[in-house]
Amino acid sequence: MRSQAINSARLIGLSVLIATTVMTAGCSRESSDLELYIAEVRSRTSRAVEPIPQIKRYEAFVYREQDRRDPFVKIEPDRSSIQGPGGPGVRPDLNRNREPLEEFPLDSLRMLGVIAAGGKTFALIKAPDSVIHRVKPGNHMGQNYGVINSVSESEINLTEIIPDGFGGWMQRPAVVVLSDK
Repeated sequence: MRSQAINSARLIGLSVLIATTVMTAGCSRESSDLELYIAEVRSRTSRAVEPIPQIKRYEAFVYREQDRRDPFVKIEPDRSSIQGPGGPGVRPDLNRNREPLEEFPLDSLRMLGVIAAGGKTFALIKAPDSVIHRVKPGNHMGQNYGVINSVSESEINLTEIIPDGFGGWMQRPAVVVLSDK
């Protein structure tokens, strides 16, 4: 029995030795292709790495109240020429028929010249669609409800009505000057 146990132990030891030899032989295969790749990578020229950008130093702002307004109080606009919803003041007439030059932004319209006829002065305006229009004080032009106040030899003075950002409207002067083109 004892000799059988010794034979079994030898058989197991021999099996382990054979398995280890087979695994070692599998690992020792030729690795010349791997060595060639490593040599190629090492022979490549390296490029310089850009330095890390310097972080700008934070400069603290100290708020001194002396002549400044409180930053947490809402700014109220000057309501002298502004009209809120439903109140008196400036507002565009949305019920009137719009004129042809109100389709275009004011900066796309070009003044070509003036014509005087019957004691009235008219300006000639070229629209982006290449149509020339004759306008006089009281006509409208531009997309901000612009009303022509006066026409002179060199310019047209208008008053536009624009939203004030607070639900109302305000007036703004505008000018279209005589074009050289």
